[in-house]
Amino acid sequence: MTSFQDRERGFEKKFANDQELEFRAHARSNRLLAEWAARRMGLTNVEDYVKAVVREDMEQPGEGDVLRKVTQDLAGAGLEIRESEVRTRMDEFLAQAREQVKSAP
Repeated sequence: MTSFQDRERGFEKKFANDQELEFRAHARSNRLLAEWAARRMGLTNVEDYVKAVVREDMEQPGEGDVLRKVTQDLAGAGLEIRESEVRTRMDEFLAQAREQVKSAP
């Protein structure tokens, strides 16, 4: 095996690992967002709401579906929270989740 092939395999392995970490970070950030929204709405069964948000994320690629669901649910609960605030929280939770995933064993 040549050193070029070794480097190529190393890069492929790093890419796969980075993708897995990013997937875990997004899943964790969705959970954090759902928990935040559930507390804002005063829900007693937070875990059911978290599952609903996670399900929504699995149905379509991207984070637009989660943003839309949480924003609509907050509005449906009578809370006046703009989509931009939910987006800001999503970004904060994603940064937080990335740090948590990186520091996890």
